Amino acid sequence: MHDPIALRSEIKQMLVENCMLQIPVEQIGDTQPLFGPGSLGLDSVDALQLVVALDKNYGLKVPDPEAAKKILHSISSMAEAVTHKQKV
Repeated sequence: MHDPIALRSEIKQMLVENCMLQIPVEQIGDTQPLFGPGSLGLDSVDALQLVVALDKNYGLKVPDPEAAKKILHSISSMAEAVTHKQKV
């Protein structure tokens, strides 16, 4: 079981590496939207990269676009999905 703070930090690092973001991990907010207005400005290619990275790193499968919309909303939503998957 991951420590929630450490897990969010790991996911932020994964996000920066997989999406080649030009901002430091420390500037990514836990609840900041990743897509859409007022977000980090990620696109559909970034979403695909994140889905693959979540599966590879945590065994978390994202079954459909509706689930992806919820899971990939923010760092917190991804961490929540990983934590839920680990409990099952």
